[in-house]
Amino acid sequence: MRGQLVRWSVAAVSGGRWCCVIVVPAWGRSGSPGRALHRRLWREGMLAFAIVPRAVSAPGLARAVAVLSVTVVLSPPARCVLRRSPSVSNFSAAHWSHLHPIDMFDSCNAKNFYHNKALTSPYPRSRVERTHVPADKVDWLAEWKDYQPVEYTAMSILSGPQWADPQVSDKSFSPKFNERDGEVERTSWNGLYVVENGRPRNPAGRTGLTGRGLLGRWGPNHAADPVVTRWKRDRSGNKIAHPVTGKNILQFVAIKRRDCGEWAIPGGMVDPGEKISATLKREFGEEALNSLQKSPEEKAELEKQLQRLFSQEHFVVYRGYVDDPRNTDNAWMETEAVNYHDETGETMDNLPLEAGDDAGMVKWVDISEKLKLYANHSYFIKLVTEKRGAHWSEGPGPECPE
Repeated sequence: MRGQLVRWSVAAVSGGRWCCVIVVPAWGRSGSPGRALHRRLWREGMLAFAIVPRAVSAPGLARAVAVLSVTVVLSPPARCVLRRSPSVSNFSAAHWSHLHPIDMFDSCNAKNFYHNKALTSPYPRSRVERTHVPADKVDWLAEWKDYQPVEYTAMSILSGPQWADPQVSDKSFSPKFNERDGEVERTSWNGLYVVENGRPRNPAGRTGLTGRGLLGRWGPNHAADPVVTRWKRDRSGNKIAHPVTGKNILQFVAIKRRDCGEWAIPGGMVDPGEKISATLKREFGEEALNSLQKSPEEKAELEKQLQRLFSQEHFVVYRGYVDDPRNTDNAWMETEAVNYHDETGETMDNLPLEAGDDAGMVKWVDISEKLKLYANHSYFIKLVTEKRGAHWSEGPGPECPE
């Protein structure tokens, strides 16, 4: 059976101190091929079964059962290793990431799945103060009976724009969480998320705020971030290396956000039914090239240049949860960041930068660890330098903590 594609059912059951992950064939009738295969796989050690002890006891939590269907390739038996589970947020990112691959090149940071900016007050574009969440209470598994987060959804969302969900209490609203809901993508890059009392629960932990804040969707709000890079060059066209590390310096196109004044990658929200590749190109054109204000003739020429740039060699930098200050307990940002690299610089020479839409300014920025960017955009940029072998830090990188 090795190498054969088989349909499986995966059940994740949590309760008390233990979390079990059981993988079984999807067939169930007595005497069916599934039962015979089940017994054979169990004998050969190819049936995946893992028990992971929880980091803390959570007697107050109700049992949660999540069932999904995946397609896997049977592989040779592997040794079963019992490991201590760090936290529910780590469990979501690390243990379910095989279902939703995250292309990350930094093995240290790939282990971490926490948020920091999602805990800041006041909430963006408001005077709303979050309930303070101590570091040891961010994890949902940390018992906190007196947790009383502030409820807040901005009036701009409650007014019912076309791109936003209704309130969960709206009887006409029946969202299909953890799956594609018509044209709306409600699955998470980080796997299954818990839905409690009709509301999705932030997989990275408590934020001190319930509701949706400024976010339109309950649960994951999907964005796309194009990281457009080139090598920094001197007037003769030669690449410029950093004097300390000797590595060539990368530059990327950065915008200054109008809403908060922070520098960021020129990305934006994925429209319902829109392909991420289309979002990446559209957002870069709108924010970094001011395409919305161009004449029809200028737009046509701009489209040709953009097509040339976005058809070049590229790679997915990151897929998953974003530590965004707009996140709440029930709504959060996720993104797919993709690096489009102009190796010679010739393509971008024909695309003069001009801020537009949500951008107040736009410019080429030298990449280094000194960058202070919106949300966790600096992390995405760091991953690009690792992939490209470019300069990032003058000192040695930190070792991975155990």
